[in-house]
Amino acid sequence: MRLKADLLLFMVAVIWGTAFVTQGVAAKYGIAYLFNGLSFMLASFILIPFIPRGTKRTSEQWKWMLIAGLILFVATATQQVGLFFTKVANASFLTSLYAVFTPFLLWIGFRERPHWVDLIAVAIAAFGAFLLSTAGKFQMQPGDSIELLGSLFWALHFVVLGKYASKFESVSFASGHFFISGLINFIIGLFAENVSVLVTPPLIGAILYRATLSVGIGYTLQVWGQKHTPPTDAALILGLEAVFAVIAAWLVLDQSISSVQSVGCVLIFAAVLISQLKEWTSGKIDHDHLVEGR
Repeated sequence: MRLKADLLLFMVAVIWGTAFVTQGVAAKYGIAYLFNGLSFMLASFILIPFIPRGTKRTSEQWKWMLIAGLILFVATATQQVGLFFTKVANASFLTSLYAVFTPFLLWIGFRERPHWVDLIAVAIAAFGAFLLSTAGKFQMQPGDSIELLGSLFWALHFVVLGKYASKFESVSFASGHFFISGLINFIIGLFAENVSVLVTPPLIGAILYRATLSVGIGYTLQVWGQKHTPPTDAALILGLEAVFAVIAAWLVLDQSISSVQSVGCVLIFAAVLISQLKEWTSGKIDHDHLVEGR
């Protein structure tokens, strides 16, 4: 089960990386909240037919869907708004720092001391993301602080999914907290952004693509995958998103990849592999941990 979950999270990283272009389209048209709002609410409605019959949302599930939805709202809003004031390279690198924050949030909130292998993997992944996103040349931009704040909330989202969402049916939880995040985004967008741009064909395509693939499939698989994969490991695997974004840009948009960026890709892949090998560092394998991911 743990291997299946890791492979699904790997698939999510591919989906998110290749779908990153949709966020660039939204930024081009100067909208963030409306884009997030419509994408997440549409994804929520798409998932409703796939919720298993007889599934009942308890008051406890509603509570955690609300909390997860609020966190997801802040994470998505800061990421998209930050793109108005910083370079895509900076945003990509700073967002990827959720992998750094996740183990420390677990330490602070749950007294789970990070495994030393995780700390090494996280440091390698962070340096790899720096090389990949910036080619080793980071220039501060006005929106960088917004992106950094967003990465903290992405890490918090990982923790909440790993610790609480895993107790509930995955599709119903995903649909519920998507709707909450989307509704808040949409309401703010109605007052803060130009609604008329939503009829623009490229933007309509971007919203449909993100709602069905990136959110509907990607985030739902994340919710399920984190039932069986610890939050730190999940954050590292999903950090491969940046790698696949660069590869997609190279294959589809014919954008070149420098030798420095190639090194960054290799380091991120290496970090993920290192994190998966930590079970062996004690000299024995805890069979139950490998099966249940806990």
